[in-house]
Amino acid sequence: MASGWIENGMYRNSLFGFSYKLPVSWVDRTEEMQQGLTDSGKSRVLLAIFEHPPEVTAKDVNSAVVIAVESTSSYPGLKAPAQYFGPITEVATEKGFKVFNPPYEFPVDAKPIARADYIKQLPAGTMYQSSLVLLSNGYAVSFTFVGSSDEEVYGLIDGLSFGKVKKPKAALAQ
Repeated sequence: MASGWIENGMYRNSLFGFSYKLPVSWVDRTEEMQQGLTDSGKSRVLLAIFEHPPEVTAKDVNSAVVIAVESTSSYPGLKAPAQYFGPITEVATEKGFKVFNPPYEFPVDAKPIARADYIKQLPAGTMYQSSLVLLSNGYAVSFTFVGSSDEEVYGLIDGLSFGKVKKPKAALAQ
């Protein structure tokens, strides 16, 4: 499965037709998060970036963007992106989040995407998470954005765009 590439501060994925503009100076932890997956044939982390390294202790939220894919063969009958929020909500609630907005349509660049929003109370404030889901090429593609405010999460989502993505010549040779 094509996992995409980072070039000039932009993650691009030609298989799923999207790009994501990385925030300046964020830490790429994709490889570390891929190692934690047990069945990489069915699911894969495409991108995992954080405002600062997870081992750094901070007073506030370590904002993050995680893009992952999971084979829809694991979910017989999955036909619409909103149906994939069962597994996402289960994971979010296990981590202490509560549903703030249940799944709703949230088109990005005219793509049929579903979105749900979650919140988690912390001693220093509130953590916000928004997850977007797209079904494409036999996979559920999830985009998870975490921040310390709703405005920050919206700003992170703004980095996502869909359209034709071409591999650079160097990537084609690999």
